[in-house]
Amino acid sequence: MPLLKTERLSVRFGGLAALSDVDFELGRNEVRAIIGPNGAGKSTFFNCLTGVLRPTRGRIIFDGEDITGLPSNAISQKGIARSYQITNILPNVSALENVRIAAQSRRHGWNMIAHHAGLRDINEKAEAALKSVGLLAKGHELASNLSHGEQRNLEIGIALATEPKLLCLDEPTAGMSQAETEDTKELIRGIAENLTILIVEHDMQIVMELADRITVLHYGAILAEGTPAEIQQNPRVLEVYLKT
Repeated sequence: MPLLKTERLSVRFGGLAALSDVDFELGRNEVRAIIGPNGAGKSTFFNCLTGVLRPTRGRIIFDGEDITGLPSNAISQKGIARSYQITNILPNVSALENVRIAAQSRRHGWNMIAHHAGLRDINEKAEAALKSVGLLAKGHELASNLSHGEQRNLEIGIALATEPKLLCLDEPTAGMSQAETEDTKELIRGIAENLTILIVEHDMQIVMELADRITVLHYGAILAEGTPAEIQQNPRVLEVYLKT
């Protein structure tokens, strides 16, 4: 059974079909990249999976359960976590507190009254998530004081703190320096050893290096799927997207 499956997933905005009958399957412990030109439907697809948008038609099956149309908080509870193209952190609290809030929302509900010291398991989960993204030593620094690359990786740590089965990464290296990009690639490789990952990414070098398989969207429909080698050699993909 695939971890994630969509059946005829469609989204319309008035007369515009942002997604059209997308049938998609993602295996467990797979790293899948979603690529395509601007306007291909990548963000719409992500938004449906993570509860930001409700599909016009079709179904989303996650871990054997129909999650179509559930709100974002319910989908998080089911085990899907997401990072965003634009950094989405709390800048005026520490890195550790950012992650701890996420861990608490997953395991106990977000209770601002509960004293954190009494939630040892939450603290341990938060520290483990920070360690997994290389930020444990900076846990007590304000998130706003971290570098751009560190903030992007903190966001991945926030997602990991919710203990997901599926991690959706939206442009995880956007705006990073070359050195930060290399560090994040290694981070994603490490995370992928124990987690299913779905990535939207424009940098084709990153996609080809990280993905087990690639799905190409074009005008809201799947144009092609395959391994990186197969996608690089697919004439239709070369014509509409890769342009090589």
